[in-house]
Amino acid sequence: MKQLLFSNLTLTDLKPLVGIDEQGISSDSWMKNVDGIELGDNERRQVQDVQARLVNYRTQLVNEATVWARAIYPILVLAERDFVQAWTEVALKGTYKTFELSGLVDGVLGKGLSGEIEAPYLVVVEAKRGIGAQNPQYQLYGQLLAAARMNWELDQRDPQVAFGCYTVADVWTFVRAEVMEMESDRPALKLEPSREYSEKLEAETILKILKQIVTEKLEALSTAA
Repeated sequence: MKQLLFSNLTLTDLKPLVGIDEQGISSDSWMKNVDGIELGDNERRQVQDVQARLVNYRTQLVNEATVWARAIYPILVLAERDFVQAWTEVALKGTYKTFELSGLVDGVLGKGLSGEIEAPYLVVVEAKRGIGAQNPQYQLYGQLLAAARMNWELDQRDPQVAFGCYTVADVWTFVRAEVMEMESDRPALKLEPSREYSEKLEAETILKILKQIVTEKLEALSTAA
């Protein structure tokens, strides 16, 4: 069985193992349900506080840990609901018939059990910068595959829908993934990316997208029950 780590995953690693179908950017499909998400006064105030701290902050020049603490994690926490919580530095592992994916994920929105993540609904990759930095897309694709497999082990649904995003400084790009043929030798991965969203200008929209993802996953669980 092929062993793959998120941290150094490439397209060359994935293509022999997974049928990848990358769709074009479609803002309309990402935004179609977001307008129905309402933010409370307290949520809006907290988003505005985060945004105000970023407007004149040079996020491209500071290290990733600082950007994560100031910009990314505070917005993830605001998307928490019911048993869905924001996690950071989470270990995920997904085992398919011919390969296994594992490693640490920068951030997760999902359900935990006894201090460990049980059902990851959204995975977040914070893109590393510098000469030796990897393309965050393929790291995210691997994490989406692992998240889908973990959720499949709970409900046996095929296809599985998983969500993710990668951040570059304070800019977010979301990806909706549909993983099919979960038990085959070569599962299929369909990917639908969003446009880029700048937190300095669109923090409320980013939070609404996160909350819509949580809502969609909770509704799917309710339907299954």
